[in-house]
Amino acid sequence: MTTTEPESARPESASGHPHDPAAWGEPRSKTITWHDPLPVAAAAASLSGLEFLSAMRDGRIPPPPISRLFDFRPVEVAPGDVVFTCLPDESAYNPIGLVHGGLVCTILDTATACAVHSTLAAAVAYTSIEIKVNYLRPVRVVVGRPSRLTAHGWVTRPGRRVAFAEGDVRDDQGKVVATASSTCLIMGETA
Repeated sequence: MTTTEPESARPESASGHPHDPAAWGEPRSKTITWHDPLPVAAAAASLSGLEFLSAMRDGRIPPPPISRLFDFRPVEVAPGDVVFTCLPDESAYNPIGLVHGGLVCTILDTATACAVHSTLAAAVAYTSIEIKVNYLRPVRVVVGRPSRLTAHGWVTRPGRRVAFAEGDVRDDQGKVVATASSTCLIMGETA
């Protein structure tokens, strides 16, 4: 993934008015690459959740396209407990100059659902059916240094049909920026 470096400040327009397009600077861009997700999904069906997530963490299986889009990856994997890191950039900003809550929700959904996945046998499918997120602090991209987020997900109650998990996201100072509770449907063996 490549991104253009953000400018440290917006240039002032001749008029000094913030609605003048000259104050917005040049457009920025982001390029992402990913692997075909279908072979990855086939590999997921042949491995236990713990084996699959460990292989992804170790780089033996490529991550899904969304993880390339938002630059997140698993860094710790244990039965019922996973940790992902994310390096948001300004392309994830909302209109008020903060990292969009949708990105934070996405990494919380990933961490909590993958915590459930880490407890499942090979060929057992699952999906998130509910997530509740509490946003506690704003997330900003700090120009000139990485602003790493760490998402931790853990299973609070496993089940044969429904599993429950919780998670949190912390900034690079260790402050909790959001928490979540999640419910996943266990769908049994895939065909």
